[in-house]
Amino acid sequence: MKLHEFQSKSCLTRYGITAPPGRVADSPEAAREVAMILGGSRFAVKAQVPAGGRAAAGGILIVEGPDAVEAASRALLGSRLTSDQTGPEGYLVRQVLVETAVNGPASFYLGAMIEPTSAGIVILGARGGETDIEAKVRAGRTTIGRLAVGPNGAIDAAEARAFAARLAVANDHFAGFCAVLTGLAEALIGLDATLVEINPLVLGGAGGFVALDAKIVLDDNAAFRHPERPAEDPVDQPGDLEASAQRHRINYVRMDGDIGLVANGAGLGMATVDLVRAADGRPANFMDIRTTATSLDVAHGIALLLENPAVKVILVNVHGGGMQSCDTVGDGLGIAMRRTGRKCPVVVRFAGNNADFARARLANFGCKIVDCADMWTPAATAARMARPAEAPKAMPLFERREAAVR
Repeated sequence: MKLHEFQSKSCLTRYGITAPPGRVADSPEAAREVAMILGGSRFAVKAQVPAGGRAAAGGILIVEGPDAVEAASRALLGSRLTSDQTGPEGYLVRQVLVETAVNGPASFYLGAMIEPTSAGIVILGARGGETDIEAKVRAGRTTIGRLAVGPNGAIDAAEARAFAARLAVANDHFAGFCAVLTGLAEALIGLDATLVEINPLVLGGAGGFVALDAKIVLDDNAAFRHPERPAEDPVDQPGDLEASAQRHRINYVRMDGDIGLVANGAGLGMATVDLVRAADGRPANFMDIRTTATSLDVAHGIALLLENPAVKVILVNVHGGGMQSCDTVGDGLGIAMRRTGRKCPVVVRFAGNNADFARARLANFGCKIVDCADMWTPAATAARMARPAEAPKAMPLFERREAAVR
């Protein structure tokens, strides 16, 4: 679960990390009122979407005075923000964060995360944060420092001092910088997060460090331990589709192809993607239906495919097991097609528990399918069907098998 900036900053303040004074608003008038409450003359108006690259995309505006805050908010709210981290559909801006604009003589990037190789916590840092930190590292304009964090967030003072020296933190600012490092580590552990990032961290006017932007990604598997977590946004944006699928016991990743894939099991799902690519097809997604998913959950997942205008063909590759039978997926397919009303060619391979019953259920729903008996044939068939001029007709079972052998 990716938090918005204002949510991330709210979390970090609980761990002693300072953020600029600010408040979120959902209308231009409310944004102006926030500016009046904050006082001062210079403000940052920031589109609240769970993605980076907002400044380069025009999603962060620095303005003078409450009237300009209202105008900037009016321009952002209701717009669709697209950056290099959002995909082509972008995100609909429903809220803006209005903050007191803060300048600082030095800026830094800091990020706490779990290091895959050691399974330990590590903090990465660089001087000169803000936008395009990755590009700056590649170009040699800055370097990344690494600080290992001990059990329970413990940070060795000598290692922290060496880390700060690499980032050219002045000695008289080391204590405040070390407090931010400690807060980052404690936040990662306390929030059960996979990433806690500040970019940029700057020196404020009083000499203390201020987080101008923050990003937190929470581990969804630990949600049961955190009833205080913010509620997820309503699912009406492309970036929310994966979270929507997760709530329906489906692992889903959208891709840029035109063949919608349905499979149960991560291994079978990845194999289906590979088979479609091998057949010169273009997968529109990865999908793994979990064993606990109901037919209504499956219907929700398949509806994501049917509602994607790029999808020309749906390929269902399911092996029924003891915990989930083929007819559960068949029912979900039938329900989804009735709900959405979209007529889309469907290629099906059912094997295992209740495979024949699943075919009968689809017939009862009135779903016309191309029924295949092996793994390769449906992938090759779907790839051909995505090219309308070559669309084949359904074959009887005997002819299917002969085609597969040939």
